[in-house]
Amino acid sequence: MDRFKILVVDDETDFLETIVARLKKRKLDATGVVSGEAAIELLKNELFDVILLDVKMPGGMDGIETLREIKKIQPLAEVVMLTGHASLETSIEGMKQGAFDYLLKPMKLENLLEKMTEAFENKARHDKKIRNAVIKDLKHKPDSTIKGK
Repeated sequence: MDRFKILVVDDETDFLETIVARLKKRKLDATGVVSGEAAIELLKNELFDVILLDVKMPGGMDGIETLREIKKIQPLAEVVMLTGHASLETSIEGMKQGAFDYLLKPMKLENLLEKMTEAFENKARHDKKIRNAVIKDLKHKPDSTIKGK
């Protein structure tokens, strides 16, 4: 698996610490935060490829609100919603808001790794399309825009 940056957002500290530790044990670059607000602050200063986001979080921002803010700050980051059975409808709403997919808790680590890899590969395809579009645009600029003495 290619190395990519993962942010885990979950208010259940035991779950959060376990997931981050298991990802790091597999040599993945994983960071964990316990709230949507903490995630947003971190995302303002640091880029992530894949974000694992709990749907149900107490406090000011739930998962859907956090997702909306994530997409404003880092629109290309892929978000995988994590949910219990009770919040499946909310996860589907998250997909409508731009989440890549969702997983039901508890999940097997292999399933989580597979979903994160799919999300990362999707992000890489989007990044490549954008780079190619920028290059194409630069190639079609008239030479008169470059001025020298």
